Amino acid sequence: MNDVIPENSTSPADHRPVIGVSLKLYFGLAQTRTWLADVAALDDALAALPRPVDLFVLPSFPALADARELLSGTGIAFGAQDVHWADSGAWTGEVSAGMLAEAGARYVEVGHAERRRHFGETDETVAAKTRAATHAGLVPVICAGERRGADTGAAVEETLAQVRAALAGAAPGSEVVIAYEPVWAIGAREPAPARHVRIVAEAVRGALRDHDVRGRLIYGGTAGPGTYGELAGAVDGLFLGRLAHDTEGLRKVLEEISGG
Repeated sequence: MNDVIPENSTSPADHRPVIGVSLKLYFGLAQTRTWLADVAALDDALAALPRPVDLFVLPSFPALADARELLSGTGIAFGAQDVHWADSGAWTGEVSAGMLAEAGARYVEVGHAERRRHFGETDETVAAKTRAATHAGLVPVICAGERRGADTGAAVEETLAQVRAALAGAAPGSEVVIAYEPVWAIGAREPAPARHVRIVAEAVRGALRDHDVRGRLIYGGTAGPGTYGELAGAVDGLFLGRLAHDTEGLRKVLEEISGG
């Protein structure tokens, strides 16, 4: 696949822009609470944007109650960084999708490269977690991306295999978010080249069209101010990491994506 996606390519009109933030395990509980309060303070700025942008945040499990409290009354959603595939049972240390929904979560991240690398998660695992999330009414944020910076054809093949496997587990008609994160760009100095992202993104959109889901596509992997401007029309938003630890950086990205 060698064609470059046109710069003026646009997403479907119903793909409302969306920004997600995962805190991973960078903050303790008190620091997370402070950060959530700062994020909640962005609600007025979020409401005043030229066009609506969805914002969701994913703190650690112990902070979900804080997120529910501090984000109540705002337009900002929250969720979890992982979920188990079972509804209940002898699964020590795990958290079910139903329990997350009861806690007020709207989104849940599944299949991140770190989960695959450190905990042995497979395409089958991610599909099972996607199934559990969608049946509980949660929106899975399905992470997918190639491990090494190879040619775009190889990147498309590896990423599509992950996306299709995950979507096979999605409940018909459910809402999903695909987070395209080339593994080699996570934590790098620069995001993946825009041309590369555009080609993979177009292929992922094709996979979304092939499944009975309502899907949006976001890019993660050293994303920050300026990233969305280079990718506008190819993706529906961004998945942020450490840049959003400073909520002023998050504000800048929200303003950029709203005006894009």
